Amino acid sequence: MKRFFIGDIAKRFGLNPRTIRYYEGIGILPKAGRTESRYRIYDIETVKRLEFILKAKTLGLSLDEIKEIILLHERGEVPCECTKGFIKNKITEIDEKIYNLAELKTKLTKLLGQKKYRVAESICPIITEAEKKT
Repeated sequence: MKRFFIGDIAKRFGLNPRTIRYYEGIGILPKAGRTESRYRIYDIETVKRLEFILKAKTLGLSLDEIKEIILLHERGEVPCECTKGFIKNKITEIDEKIYNLAELKTKLTKLLGQKKYRVAESICPIITEAEKKT
């Protein structure tokens, strides 16, 4: 069975070894085995799980959500419905962010288009005027 040291895995995935130890600590990676010299060693299944965790993070899933998916899998359940729920929530969050960013863009564009500013004694009339319009 192939064994991996923490430094090898960290380098492979571009992580700090502390991140891997943190994932162990919160239970989304299993506790590492140890050599006689007390070095952490990992098997290929742990490496595959870490790869899964990193892929899930690129989809915007939180470590708590990833942990829930992993726990369902470990109990022998197929976590796809749970995952779909998380993904739907992420889509809703993204839609809200897009809406808020579009609103902010409109507000900023209007501020750039202003020709006259009423509050001359302020630090910056553009920002002062923006505060009044919110």
